[in-house]
Amino acid sequence: MDEPGLSESDILVTVEDENTLVIKSAGKRKREDGDEEGCKYIRLERKPPQMLLRKFRLPENAIVSSAITAKCETGVLPVVAEKHPPPP
Repeated sequence: MDEPGLSESDILVTVEDENTLVIKSAGKRKREDGDEEGCKYIRLERKPPQMLLRKFRLPENAIVSSAITAKCETGVLPVVAEKHPPPP
């Protein structure tokens, strides 16, 4: 997921009902004001959402207890969920 302008402390990743990954954020995005003297514009890549809420269904063989990791880096949130190995 990419969310430009949001930091790691603005995003909450949880698991509901043992198979639903929930990503929430109520944080405000930071904006870049013009650097130049006399500049009167603001630059945003996208319209900022009031609240971010995304839900993803995890596969049945996902390890939910402790094997889900997420780290926000420069507005991109990679989420990794490990799975049980397939039965022989």
